[in-house]
Amino acid sequence: MEILITSFSLLTLAVVVILIGTRGRPMRFFTAFGETLERVWQNRGPMFWVSACVVLVLGFLFFFYASPATRIGATQPIPFSHRLHAGHKAIECRFCHSYVDKSIHPGLPAVEKCLFCHTYIIANHPEIKKEHDYFNSNTPTPWVKVYELAEHVLFNHERHIKKEIACESCHGEVKEMDRLKGERFKMGFCIECHREKKANLGCWLACHS
Repeated sequence: MEILITSFSLLTLAVVVILIGTRGRPMRFFTAFGETLERVWQNRGPMFWVSACVVLVLGFLFFFYASPATRIGATQPIPFSHRLHAGHKAIECRFCHSYVDKSIHPGLPAVEKCLFCHTYIIANHPEIKKEHDYFNSNTPTPWVKVYELAEHVLFNHERHIKKEIACESCHGEVKEMDRLKGERFKMGFCIECHREKKANLGCWLACHS
């Protein structure tokens, strides 16, 4: 019933608009529409190229700013999947980020940590062979940083982990991600969390120390 009332209301509104726009002669709407189509057809060449340019520009803007590829994060030197390791394999975060509960910085997995498993698991995979190359040349894996803080901010991972702040609170559901998109944290995010947890909000005692 509501759909019928809505449809009738829209139809009535359209009729009123046409009557007002054509000054009581609704047939002018159809003749004007036909004339417009005729002019468009006469200028179909320029209209085609203008439309093509508009579509190309919109397509470029979509793929540059809004496509799914912009939401999957930076390419890492080794295509490590958090979804596979932390999710499907249920490997504890601390296994790779071994300093997270005893240092300011969480630590990134050393080459040896990766080879602890992958010396035996898919050892001949081309990406694992890259890790062997890093190991043999005594080169740390050049992981790409994806989470950014302003240089004047000090975030202490140990302090937050000991307060039982879940990793997901800041990093999101990494167990569902292959490549981490990352984020540049802003002050409002931290202040909102501190207020919610009734934590210290003193500038120098909290973050800018």
